Amino acid sequence: MRALIQKVSGASIIINRETTKEIGVGLVVLLGIEESDTRSDIEWLSRKISLLRIFDDAEGFMNLSIKDVEGDIMVISQFTLHASTKKGNRPSYIKAASPETAIPLYEAFIEHIQAEIEKTVLTGKFGAYMQVSLTNEGPVTIFIDTKNRE
Repeated sequence: MRALIQKVSGASIIINRETTKEIGVGLVVLLGIEESDTRSDIEWLSRKISLLRIFDDAEGFMNLSIKDVEGDIMVISQFTLHASTKKGNRPSYIKAASPETAIPLYEAFIEHIQAEIEKTVLTGKFGAYMQVSLTNEGPVTIFIDTKNRE
C-alpha cells in the first residue's frame, strides 16, 4: 500500500464533473493499493498517518499531528502510485490491485483512519474521473510505502 500525503490549508475534489467536496486544514492522502496488501498494511498505515507530526506548534516546529490540530482528511484512490516506469515510456500498472481487491481494502482503510482520528474522512469515488485542487502548506509532501515500513 502506498500513500502520498500532502499537508494542506484547504482542498477540494470534483467527482465526475459534478459533486464537489471540500476540506480545510488537514491532509490529502492519495492511496494506491496493490494485490499483496493486507489488513496489516491498513492498520499500520492509518495509524502512521494519524500520528505524523507535521503540523506546526506555537513555536513553529512540526510537532503536532492531524489529531492535535483537529484537521480534516481527504482520501483519494490513486492506482497510478504503483506505476512502473522501468521499461519503456508507457507506465505499467501491473502491481496495482484489481477493483475486486482494491475496493474492499480502500473502504477498510477509510473506516480505519476515521476510527484513528475520531472524525469523518471525506473521499473521492473509486474509479471515477476526479479533479483535485489543493493548497500544499510548507510544502509538506510525504510518501509512504507499507512494504518498506519507513
